[in-house]
Amino acid sequence: MDFFTEYGEGNRYKIEEVIGKGSYGVVCSALDTHTGEKVAIKKINDIFEHVSDATRILREIKLLRLLRHPDIVEIKHILLPPSRREFKDIYVVFELMESDLHQVIKANDDLTPEHYQFFLYQLLRGLKYIHTANVFHRDLKPKNILANADCKLKICDFGLARVAISDTPTAIFWTDYIATRWYRAPELCGSFFSKYTPAIDIWSIGCIFAELLTGKPLFPGKNVVHQLDIITDLLGTPAPETIARIRNEKARRYLSSMRRKKPVPFTHKFPNADPLALNLLERMLAFDPKDRPSAEEALADLYFKNIASVDREPSAQPITKLEFEFERRRITKDDIRELIYREILEYHPNMLREFLEGAEPTNFMYPSRSFQKAIHIP
Repeated sequence: MDFFTEYGEGNRYKIEEVIGKGSYGVVCSALDTHTGEKVAIKKINDIFEHVSDATRILREIKLLRLLRHPDIVEIKHILLPPSRREFKDIYVVFELMESDLHQVIKANDDLTPEHYQFFLYQLLRGLKYIHTANVFHRDLKPKNILANADCKLKICDFGLARVAISDTPTAIFWTDYIATRWYRAPELCGSFFSKYTPAIDIWSIGCIFAELLTGKPLFPGKNVVHQLDIITDLLGTPAPETIARIRNEKARRYLSSMRRKKPVPFTHKFPNADPLALNLLERMLAFDPKDRPSAEEALADLYFKNIASVDREPSAQPITKLEFEFERRRITKDDIRELIYREILEYHPNMLREFLEGAEPTNFMYPSRSFQKAIHIP
């Protein structure tokens, strides 16, 4: 199989089998002959065909470089393209994970309360790291959580993630929001509140946890209106003061005119679950985002008393807005090609050094903290 076209470094990897295909390209499992490790190599075809797709790829590889944590998937390497100005495909080498949480939920009816607890703990611990870096993931769902047989989970797919920059207008910030509806917080079902918060990700984790408990999606809405209907079937109609704070007039009217619904006790909805788990789940699924706990607060919940350890729950350095200056400008294909090439060089330190010494600077290129350290920029 001719997987590596013109990429000399491809000799390092022995391709084993195709493990995934999509509109973006193909993922193969492979053996890294230098380290003996099994890896997953994602070949992304024609990345510059659409600037929006290329931006998403740049965002993801940049975030995964900056967010290195045991509960977040790791990029091991990115192959160096044969030509800086003409490359079209990229090869990203990830650690190999066996499955994802969607498959785990589908295949396992023998998950135990200990599994549920350990899964949720890892997700919240990863999320704490992401949020303290000032990043919102925005697309958390079972398919975006990788899993191994030893119960290790890792959050992946940061293509829709955003760095929260306080002076960015919210309306622009969220125009491309397209995440999967079933895991979408109610405030995203109708542009409810004027300022989005990391609580959108806490809601998604709550939906994923509920799906683990029952084996079925919690809120499988057919459209936005149906989504709000089934959310309020479980949680009851929001309080008048919550409705009053909603800025979207249509959504406000819809919720105000909705027949009053009482909340269903979570002990009825999830009859066999640990009461402590349900207590935390109920907090994570609060209709009003200000009532949801942060990831850090959720980790301190009694539910995790026997496994939590603050020493193993690090915070991240906040990511600076210079790293994501490209999100705030109109950029051309050539700009984004240069930025992606620059990210690839992070995995080729000698070439990076040469590039920095000889590069013509562009408006979009800012040395990141990690390689300032690596090459001793004062």
